[in-house]
Amino acid sequence: QVQLVESGGGLVQAGGSLRLSCAASGRTISSYAMGWFRQAPGKEREFVAGINWSGDTLNYAYSVRGRFTISRDNAKNTVYLQMNSLKVEDTAVYSCAARGATMPDYDYWGQGTQVTVSS
Repeated sequence: QVQLVESGGGLVQAGGSLRLSCAASGRTISSYAMGWFRQAPGKEREFVAGINWSGDTLNYAYSVRGRFTISRDNAKNTVYLQMNSLKVEDTAVYSCAARGATMPDYDYWGQGTQVTVSS
């Protein structure tokens, strides 16, 4: 129902910043909670950040709190993840996901974008 495409990944030095974008198509995301997840090689996928449909409720993994900021622009049908003070351990494939207002889980996923933080 919703197609998600991430962009903005790349190689960045530790301490640097990067902004990821997640463009949605198929339908508006205005009624969806959105989230960012990441998966490093050999590790389980983990939750990074989430935002509700109106953008007034934000949640972050403890490991990124204070460094990452999730935001959304419903008019552009896009969700962002601003990543500051990047650490080597932030290296992972980052995926965005959408969850309908009545759904308990994130049901729609993007293909992911690689973020590599060098020391």
